[in-house]
Amino acid sequence: MRVEGKGRIDRSAPLDFHFDGVKYAGFRGDTLASALLANGVRLMGRSFKYHRPRGVLTAGSEEPNALVTLGDGAGREPNLRAPMVELSEGLVARSQNAWPSLKYDLLSVNDALAPFLSAGFYYKTFMWPRTFWEGLYEPFIRRAAGLGALSGAANEGHYLRAFVHCDILVIGGGPAGLRAARASAEAGADVILADESWELGGRLLSETETIDGKPAADWIQSEIAALEDLGVRIMTRTTVTGAYDGGTFGALERRPDGGVAECFWRISARRAVLCAGALERSVAFADNDRPGVMMASAVRSYLNRFGVSPGRRVAVFCNNDGAYRTAKDLAAAGVTVAALIDSREGVALDVDGLPHHGGARVVGTRGRRGLEQITVAKGGRVFRIEADCLAVSGGWNPSVHLTCHMNGRPTWHEGISSFVPTEGAVPGLTAAGSAAGVMDTFGCLKSGAEAGLAAATELGLKGPKLKTPKAEAEPYRIEALWEVKAPRGAARRAWLDFQNDVTTKDIRQAAQENYQSVEHMKRYTTQGMATDQGKNSNVAALALLADATGRGIPETGTTTFRPPYVPVTIAAMGAGAQGKGFAPERLTTSHAATVARGAPMIEAGLWYRPSYFHEAGETHWRESCDREVRMVRERVGVCDVSTLGKIDIQGKDAAAFLDFVYTNTFSTLKEGRVRYGLMLREDGHVMDDGTCARLGPTHYVMTTTTAAAGQVMQHLAFVAQCLRPELDVSFISVTEQWAQFAVAGPRSRELLNTVLDAPIDDEGWPFMSCGAVHVAGVAGRLFRISFSGEHAYEVAVPARYGDSLFRLLVAQAEALGGGAYGMEALNVLRIEKGHITHAEIHGRTTAFDIGMARMVSAKKDCVGKTMAARPGLVDDARQQLVGLKPVEPGAELSAGAHLFNEGAAPVADNHQGYVTSVAYSPSLGHQIALGFLAGGQDRVGEVIRFWDGLRGLDAAVEVVSPCFIDPEGGRLRG
Repeated sequence: MRVEGKGRIDRSAPLDFHFDGVKYAGFRGDTLASALLANGVRLMGRSFKYHRPRGVLTAGSEEPNALVTLGDGAGREPNLRAPMVELSEGLVARSQNAWPSLKYDLLSVNDALAPFLSAGFYYKTFMWPRTFWEGLYEPFIRRAAGLGALSGAANEGHYLRAFVHCDILVIGGGPAGLRAARASAEAGADVILADESWELGGRLLSETETIDGKPAADWIQSEIAALEDLGVRIMTRTTVTGAYDGGTFGALERRPDGGVAECFWRISARRAVLCAGALERSVAFADNDRPGVMMASAVRSYLNRFGVSPGRRVAVFCNNDGAYRTAKDLAAAGVTVAALIDSREGVALDVDGLPHHGGARVVGTRGRRGLEQITVAKGGRVFRIEADCLAVSGGWNPSVHLTCHMNGRPTWHEGISSFVPTEGAVPGLTAAGSAAGVMDTFGCLKSGAEAGLAAATELGLKGPKLKTPKAEAEPYRIEALWEVKAPRGAARRAWLDFQNDVTTKDIRQAAQENYQSVEHMKRYTTQGMATDQGKNSNVAALALLADATGRGIPETGTTTFRPPYVPVTIAAMGAGAQGKGFAPERLTTSHAATVARGAPMIEAGLWYRPSYFHEAGETHWRESCDREVRMVRERVGVCDVSTLGKIDIQGKDAAAFLDFVYTNTFSTLKEGRVRYGLMLREDGHVMDDGTCARLGPTHYVMTTTTAAAGQVMQHLAFVAQCLRPELDVSFISVTEQWAQFAVAGPRSRELLNTVLDAPIDDEGWPFMSCGAVHVAGVAGRLFRISFSGEHAYEVAVPARYGDSLFRLLVAQAEALGGGAYGMEALNVLRIEKGHITHAEIHGRTTAFDIGMARMVSAKKDCVGKTMAARPGLVDDARQQLVGLKPVEPGAELSAGAHLFNEGAAPVADNHQGYVTSVAYSPSLGHQIALGFLAGGQDRVGEVIRFWDGLRGLDAAVEVVSPCFIDPEGGRLRG
């Protein structure tokens, strides 16, 4: 199907590639779509719902049909648009959404079931019987959903994320974009020109036009040279995908030839000019979706740019003058034009002797897996024409999408029967050329230059007014045609959204069933919800909805266009967030010694911490955990707590600052003492808890939970800069500067006295005291605090001594019958004591919910105090923290379970609360739990129902105090 003498491909550089296991040949400069067409391949995919045969429809990023999967293994990439895939040596592509093969797709049986699968069928079919949903309907729908599939393996591709600034961003490298960039650059602006193709020129690359008396391709090269001389940054293969606040634009750059697969750019521009052109739309008629039915502009692109004729006998069907170019270019290249069919009456255009049918319309097509024949109606006569390709043009839609990304709406333009951008919809962005509704080359060149100069002028720059080159200036004439109704008695379907199988009948059905809002129609029919986001079909669908509801198109309006403009791989948006980039490994100073002891490591707030320390003879983690818990309760244990956030706070107003940050008072805290503190968000919910030690008159050290260390630091900065800027206070995170270890258990002081230079006693170091110490000659700090509920301390030394101190402490503990304990035991110890973590203060709980309402001081203000006092947040019926223990000691409990009154059915209306933390307590001999129960503080002693439907657990539990061990606190104070 190659046409000699046509195209911009390099015929001296042949390339081999595979599609569905068959080897084909193409040339450098081809796309996958053009190379397949050149090899006579028309069937390239199957539609989503009915699995109808589909061929390529367009030649650009708006392609809805020809979606393929490239590569194998971890690098497999699905849902790539064949017209956007540059051909390369050895490329391997596969079709999608077909089984067992594209040619013989058994799932095409869905097409025969179409009467049962009409628009909205899923809202009706799957409602009854209700018991079928989980067992039958949902699994079936999930298996059927989606098109291409990922490999499931980790993506090893290299992706980048980059940032760039400029004065003016020009979006689109067609005639308008080239002139806009040049006009801006001539005025001295720093300009970026971004285009989604690998070469600039836009539609000019697909036409046989001349500009200033020379071929358009030559003029393009001269413009590019001028832009390079002016220092314009040209970014090809780069699609601007979204417009955001503050002049920020997202852009995806494809890099097929390097080690980097894609780069996601964040472009900050003071001004932007949208020159994204326009997209040709189809006309809905019976069976208009067969392979071989294409956009007229796409047929010209494949002919003039790639040297391929999509058919041997091509018919053209249109309602505007532009499609006549397709017929003339095909005839000039020696391709048989079977017919030129114009729906308009009385249009007198030069057709160069081609078979011409004015006032006629295509009403149907024939062909099993590709077009073979079309049916034409003219007046009262119906006749057939043999054709293997039909080039259709229903007019052009300006690419308004980016102008709508900040909730703007386009404006209806009756003259071109389409929507155009509304000025000011995106601050700082102006549309030019076809994107603004200008449909001739001369007008695009002029519009682009004017917009580029205007953007530069707004920035205070001055430049020359560019002379507009001589170019085609034919008026754009169109007579709106959205649908050709099938002859009376015919039951064939006319398609709008080719990928999602939405028909004209579906739109009318939506209106009939009262889904008359354009947004409701979209969701009811799935119109415009495929990967092309309705670029080909939205305007026609809106017109049909307007007709069905008796409204005008402007009144009907458009759906909401959202970023991204084209699909963007998650790997590109999250570049740098794979592996350690996403979750960097933070290691404590005791890490090497911990790993050497064989402890399995788990992540906690990006830190790697030991889960438990296995000993010989232990066959299960629970055995190790239970031993470590008993060890701490009966003798002594050592745990690395360096991961807790540590923030050094100093200044003459440090005390006032802490009073405002915490719910309780810290200005009354004496030097050498520690106090537990609670911190609220501005909305009154608990942000974090921890301790704060006063080391001097104006010197404090705050500790936070591991998970919230960064959040608390940001919160302190916000308070100091925005809420209380008058306070003289400074603070800095010192988490990494100190290695800190908990020493807990009845023999904890005995252990510490073996490593401290000066022994300590209970009188000198009472509970909640702190101060400076020397540990084996090293200056450090000691805090008498306890997270386990036992007599305990936390000793801190500069981080460089952490490894040796951990080894020393563990050795001394083992000599006393103790040892190291990990996160599993730490969790059991805190649940036994009723201490909370972010399992309980998960963002939706208040001080009232966790039984700490009295910690919100009535004598001072603090962040979140007023909001925390809202009636709904202090209602006695709120779910409050309680402890739970099984009535039957052997019953199994689970975190995430739900609570109901005894005997109540486990349904939403009966819901009383939920479980946050569960552990087996070796001290009590059964499982225990913390959770939230409606009115829980007044329900201690009540028996309720514990239910976990996911794990099949159902048990009776007794509501008890959250503190299971030593509620009087004698152990930690003694």
